[in-house]
Amino acid sequence: MAVTERISEAQTLLLVGEACSGLGEGASFTRLDWVRREFLAKLGFEPYPGTFNLHMGGDDWAAARRVMEREPGIAIAPEPGFCAAKCFHVVIGGCITGAVVFPEVAGYPSDKFEVISAVPVRQALGVNDGDSIAVSVVC
Repeated sequence: MAVTERISEAQTLLLVGEACSGLGEGASFTRLDWVRREFLAKLGFEPYPGTFNLHMGGDDWAAARRVMEREPGIAIAPEPGFCAAKCFHVVIGGCITGAVVFPEVAGYPSDKFEVISAVPVRQALGVNDGDSIAVSVVC
């Protein structure tokens, strides 16, 4: 039996987003045991409680979103009662690593870019709502 393997080079998407406050639900989600296990096993870090949110827009974001929708990403398998998610490794502000998380839930805003990291990104970068932040996404 022959095995076919997809071999492709990773591509990096360079984007800029605007820091914004989230709904405040990220901290409780990132504290769940199964979430911590999934991130540690699949992304190599334990998440800091909470997420760092960016508002994305424009043609560059629309094109990047289409690329990420086509790529398999890193699947986060949920426990019953929770939704699955797809993640990609990111570098925020040129120095902080983490993962952007796209929950597979109907109605999730297409302009929302939600980052989980091992550190409190907002505090580490000294970011306020409305600040422009560079992001590199590895697909």
